[in-house]
Amino acid sequence: MTILNARNLSLEEVQRLFGFQEQYKDSFSPLLSLEPLLESEQYELLQIRDDFRRYLTTGKVSEGQVKFLVLAPLLRLAGFYRYPIEIRLEENIAEIEVEDEDVIIKGRMDILACSKAKHTIANAYFWVLLIESKNSQIDISTGFPQLLTYAYKGIDNQQSVWGLATNGRSYQFVYIEQGNSPIYHLMPLLNFMEPPRAVELLQVLKAICQM
Repeated sequence: MTILNARNLSLEEVQRLFGFQEQYKDSFSPLLSLEPLLESEQYELLQIRDDFRRYLTTGKVSEGQVKFLVLAPLLRLAGFYRYPIEIRLEENIAEIEVEDEDVIIKGRMDILACSKAKHTIANAYFWVLLIESKNSQIDISTGFPQLLTYAYKGIDNQQSVWGLATNGRSYQFVYIEQGNSPIYHLMPLLNFMEPPRAVELLQVLKAICQM
């Protein structure tokens, strides 16, 4: 039996092991309905972006800083801290094990948002959003193998799940769904430093939270 760490897998290996098929979508609709932001939300969004920009100008922003400076306030603003959503972090998420024939893949996701009001077929909390974060100088595509590995475990019990890979500046949402060959849909890439895309980012997070 071969034991692998999800952090060390390439996207090619994940696609081969789990049979993932990649597709692109040029819009978040019809999967999500994006609603206009309140003026207060737009103001707070601007504050989050300006705080993060100040750190970017000094050089690399670490993965921990990305979580603290950007992800935490964005998730709060989008409603992820309110019932029935529960946020779980890496240190309090049980290690994920994915077994494929003679290979076991282990790892822990960075952030998991689940719903305590909705259950899967295995009577577990419904996974709403998986997040894999990197430092500001790492390409977000390096987070795809881990994100897809953990999502593959999640779609054992539910039809689909949303994923997000980010380095604080760039945000790549991925919609992962079951199938004979599971599919992951790459959604439009959003740059947090561009005002229209920052607004769209918060709209997407709010829509996922309210599903």
